[in-house]
Amino acid sequence: MNIHEYQAKRLLKEYGAPIVEGRPVFKANEAEAAAKELPGPVYVVKAQIHAGGRGKGKFKEPQAGDKGGVRIAHSPQDVADFARQMLGNTLVTKQTGPNGKTVGRLYIEDGSDIETELYLSALVDRALGRIAFIASTEGGMNIEEVAEETPEKIVTVHIDPVTGAMPHHGRRIAQALGLSGGLAKQCGKLVNTLYAAFTEKDMSLLEINPLIVTKDDQLIVLDAKVGFDENALFRHQNILDMRDESEEDPLELRASEFDLSYIKLDGSIGCMVNGAGLAMATMDIIKHYGAEPANFLDVGGGATTEKVTEAFKIITSDPGVKGILVNIFGGIMRCDIIAEGIIAAVKEVGLKVPLVVRLEGTNVEKGKRILSESGLAITAADDLDDAARKVVAAVGG
Repeated sequence: MNIHEYQAKRLLKEYGAPIVEGRPVFKANEAEAAAKELPGPVYVVKAQIHAGGRGKGKFKEPQAGDKGGVRIAHSPQDVADFARQMLGNTLVTKQTGPNGKTVGRLYIEDGSDIETELYLSALVDRALGRIAFIASTEGGMNIEEVAEETPEKIVTVHIDPVTGAMPHHGRRIAQALGLSGGLAKQCGKLVNTLYAAFTEKDMSLLEINPLIVTKDDQLIVLDAKVGFDENALFRHQNILDMRDESEEDPLELRASEFDLSYIKLDGSIGCMVNGAGLAMATMDIIKHYGAEPANFLDVGGGATTEKVTEAFKIITSDPGVKGILVNIFGGIMRCDIIAEGIIAAVKEVGLKVPLVVRLEGTNVEKGKRILSESGLAITAADDLDDAARKVVAAVGG
């Protein structure tokens, strides 16, 4: 689960991270008053969407102007004008895709006197089972571009979970960022702060880009992107309360209500599979035969008929789906349960696209018999390769 920049900064401030004063704004008529609460005289108006590249983004509506989603204002009146232009309009960035995202909230922040922009992030290195800090002197840039063009400017520091963040970690990161003296001490303190926030709040990503050095030698968190491990959210009701459902895909949101692992993609073949590994293999073989998957959907090992029915309804709700492949290997999951769920869903929502089903494992014969006796236009497949060939052919791939 992701949160907005202003929420991330508020959370990090609670841990003692150096944050510039700012105010969230949800209505244009609140913007001028919010700006007047800040020191000024320079303000930054930031669109709050779950996507990067806001500053270089473009609004679809011409009345929003072409100044992007991060703007410098020199008076509270300027802030109000920008708010009217930005709120309710659609911002398109490299990370939003061509459809963009509607700006429903802004963050009005006091201006900063920037000397240097740096990059600092923390994430889980699953290969080593440790939290890794990524540091670079190339702040304000897309870190993927830095990694590709100048990888020597990126330094990774792993932290042993047994010891936690230690002074030498802070010194190493400060060195990587080119900081010394008082700034190095500030960096060491910040690393400890970020590590504490990351571990205590079960974060999966914490990215500060840029981390700035001001002209009076202060280290400031100028932007913050934070994501959380959804499996741990039951421990953090205060984090759950920050969820902005308007930023999430409606189908993914609906799937989460039924404990389904669903990610919408851009292809034409809907997939319903049990098990993440098998789901990935199913997507791969669809691509191998020349088509694209429309989603990742794992119904899990212990799905009920109702859960399978809902999963099928979610797939058919996607207008981009031109064919459906159900691939079930029944271990814990019983094939007859899958069959009953498919039939229930088809009877409820109808079947307007080709449907190919491959069943194997527990109660497979019973499941196949249920499908064959249903009278529905369902194509049976003997194995995954056969299933992929048939569904790709059915959609004209």
